[in-house]
Amino acid sequence: MLHLSDVLLLGDPRLYEKCDPVKPEEVPGLASVIAGMANIVKEFQAKYGAGRAIAAPQVGVMKRLVVMNVTEPVAFFNPELFDCSDAMIEMWDDCMSFPNLLVRLRRHQFCKMRFRDLDWKEQVWELPEDLSELMQHEIDHLDGILATMRAMDAQSFFWKMPVETNKPSL
Repeated sequence: MLHLSDVLLLGDPRLYEKCDPVKPEEVPGLASVIAGMANIVKEFQAKYGAGRAIAAPQVGVMKRLVVMNVTEPVAFFNPELFDCSDAMIEMWDDCMSFPNLLVRLRRHQFCKMRFRDLDWKEQVWELPEDLSELMQHEIDHLDGILATMRAMDAQSFFWKMPVETNKPSL
């Protein structure tokens, strides 16, 4: 089972590689990877109070696979965005590969996404703002692009303090 400690961190050269498409015959062999990625999202949420999805290259699997785990795990094979809006949103983006760093950047406000599901059926989703920015971030990972590379300028970085848990009572 994959755990939060398995997430590759900023600077690991694998994070800058473009991933290969998933082939239909590879899907059954990725079941444990998908379960592990979903587990990492849960662990990240418990530790940092954030996190909704993870891309396979963040755990060293160089395949075009994203797992989102909000209420239950959902796997997206070979996701691609299209019909992205001209309207952009500015935001502070974070990442499991640099959990205490925020990066100010711009993302398309709305996009559509085409992908294959676990049954290898093609799906098309219209992504509202929050899912649009999330999937742009995750698909960037599949292309070897990190949020740090999309920073608006040299001042678009903010170091946040980790969430403290188990604080002693005063």
